[in-house]
Amino acid sequence: MSLFRACDFAIYCLQFFRIPRPIPSYYITAIAMAPRKGKVQKEEAVVTLGPQVADGELVFGVAHIYASFNDTFVHITDLSGRETIARVTGGMKVKADRDESSPYAAMLAAQDVAEKCKLVGITAVHVKIRATGGNKTKTPGPGAQSALRAMARAGMKIGRIEDVTPVPSDCTRRKGGRRGRRL
Repeated sequence: MSLFRACDFAIYCLQFFRIPRPIPSYYITAIAMAPRKGKVQKEEAVVTLGPQVADGELVFGVAHIYASFNDTFVHITDLSGRETIARVTGGMKVKADRDESSPYAAMLAAQDVAEKCKLVGITAVHVKIRATGGNKTKTPGPGAQSALRAMARAGMKIGRIEDVTPVPSDCTRRKGGRRGRRL
């Protein structure tokens, strides 16, 4: 009898004379599971963001308002300035490029930021207003005042208001040439 025929005979025998094998464990767990019960309603825990404070207690953040003549940034951080809570620009609120620095866009940005702050639990802000500065203009753009007013009207308490425009002690040459910008 050849080896090939011996293998065929062994397979033939195994088909008819089944040797009992142990049942795999994943079959046993499926059989032993309890039947499903009706849906049990879970109690939803209310998730609150921010610090645990008493009612009426003020939680301060810092509002960095950067108002250039091309855009207005309203950026809220914690008191250290490291952790950003919300940042919205005027360009995120309007479609036309010319409207990015407008008071209306700054107002919409400030309202959006104030809403996000209330979700986190910040109720008051210290305001730092910044213009472009350096060897450029030291005057804040048109959106600075309206952003500040919109935050106050949205219910945020205002702490200190500070101007943090970078003023050079001595600077590089300003653009415009020797005879200045001719209008």
